[in-house]
Amino acid sequence: MTRTVPEWLAPTSLEEALELRARFGDEATVVAGGTFIGILMSQRLMAPSAFLSLRGVRELAFIEANDQLRIGAMTTHRDVERSPIVREGWPTVAYTFSLVASPRVRNQATVGGVLADADYASDPPAMLNALDARAIARSLQGEREIPIEELITGYYETSLRSDELLVEVRIPRNVKRAVYRKFRSRSSEDRPCVAVAAAHNGKQLRVVVGAVAERPQYFPDICALAKGEQLNHALATEIG
Repeated sequence: MTRTVPEWLAPTSLEEALELRARFGDEATVVAGGTFIGILMSQRLMAPSAFLSLRGVRELAFIEANDQLRIGAMTTHRDVERSPIVREGWPTVAYTFSLVASPRVRNQATVGGVLADADYASDPPAMLNALDARAIARSLQGEREIPIEELITGYYETSLRSDELLVEVRIPRNVKRAVYRKFRSRSSEDRPCVAVAAAHNGKQLRVVVGAVAERPQYFPDICALAKGEQLNHALATEIG
């Protein structure tokens, strides 16, 4: 049986990548770090006719901070974990990314990839949701900002359009306290069987539970119990 070799598209600029995305749409699978796609292909869960690799689009690899933290989609987990900017201003973000798999995987996996893959049992999406982060999607038609809560819509499904690329993540600076905890079913398994992310900006509490459903679960009604209240163990027990 003849096996068709997928076409490999390798743009070197964002403009070129957007043009290819508009031309091929969902016929070309977008590749960032390639860690998750490699697993799916090895299990024969996908067989793309073309790949759109973003490896050469270096303008998407950056970490900047002013009134918010901006992370380019091609920034690796390891870069986030070790960034002085992130560790100083958003330590829980650095910590969460440090929990993903192994250093070998974190050196390859990207921020954009972990969100666009929409893997229900990945660590960063729940934490980014709790922090009220936004994903920036861009196409030839323009740019739009998508709350992480609305980006992941189901198992391996997102609200990205067929002509869009996820180019950036933006995280507010106004978080006063944040925490992430993951629970494993066995010590050798890096993926959580359940994860809890919580963030408080001084006015609003956001608690998000990950790895228990098709997408991270945010509970606004429960979080509303903390509005105007002093956070303490008793209140946390009531909310939990």
